[in-house]
This record gives sequence, C-alpha cells and structure tokens, in this order.
Amino acid sequence: MDLDAALGLLTEVPDFPVPGVLFRDLAPLFAHAEGFRVVTDALAATVDPEVDLLAAVEARGFLLAAAVAHARGLGVVLVRKPGKLPSVAGRVEYALEYGTATLELPVNVVPPHARVAVVDDVLATGGTVGAACRLLEQAGAVVSGVSVVLELAALGGRDALDGRRVQSLRTA
Repeated sequence: MDLDAALGLLTEVPDFPVPGVLFRDLAPLFAHAEGFRVVTDALAATVDPEVDLLAAVEARGFLLAAAVAHARGLGVVLVRKPGKLPSVAGRVEYALEYGTATLELPVNVVPPHARVAVVDDVLATGGTVGAACRLLEQAGAVVSGVSVVLELAALGGRDALDGRRVQSLRTA
C-alpha cells in the first residue's frame, strides 16, 4: 500500500462536532494495519532527526506520536486536556474553530532545552498545536517542528504557528 492509498482511508463527517464543521476521521486508518504502518513511517520521516522527544496532543495525536516514537526510538510527552493529570507543569487556553479549550503539560517530563517535535492528526486553525508549542516552550523546551497527517489549508493553521516548521502528509 502506498501513502496515497493509506490516506484514502480517511473519511469526512459533516456537521461534527457542531453544524458547519467537516470532521476528518482517522479511525478507519488506525484500524487498517498496513495503512497505519505506511502513515506512521511517512510521519516519522518528517520529524527533525535531531529531536530528543515527541509531544503528542490528546487524543489522536497520542496514537500517532507513540507509533512514530517507537519507529524513531524516542520518548513521548502527553499534552492533555484538563483534569487528566495529577501534577500540572503548565496550562494554556486557546481558541478552536468552534469554541475554546485548554491543554496541560505534566510536571517533570520535559528536560530543559530538549528539542521537541509536536505530532498530531490534523492541523486546522492552529489553536491546538500552537497551544502545545507554547506549553512546551514555557517548560523550557525548543520546539523543532510540527508533523501532522492532514493540514486543512483554508483554515490558516500554518500561518497561526508563527513561522514554525510544519510538515503534513496531505493538504486539503
């Protein structure tokens, strides 16, 4: 299976989670062993070779970053939604295309000056990934780049990331 065929497993769900939003569902890709392997390998190739650690954004980013970390021999920091961590190092509130949300970083998981790449499923407005980058930088990390499966170019997420290195497997 090639990358185009693997990415063809993504589906679109209209009006989810709210009317007017076209949700990109990666569940069929995650359930397809060969497709998931192909996407994991392609995503791993986009990550800066000099990184020390990956940061995974809840929740689909957890799956992707864990697989990429395994492929690259790296550790993973889980950037969580509120109320999931026993000890919080930092918290950032950010805007979504359909509301606001908050992300938190656990205590003592990001070494000072660590080079970290953020891995997530979809780059839309840039709010979620941007918040993850800010959290990591507040903890003393250097964000080396962002790697995503799908970039929704019309929503301007890349522009919202202040010139950060962004790698996407597909742009829609």
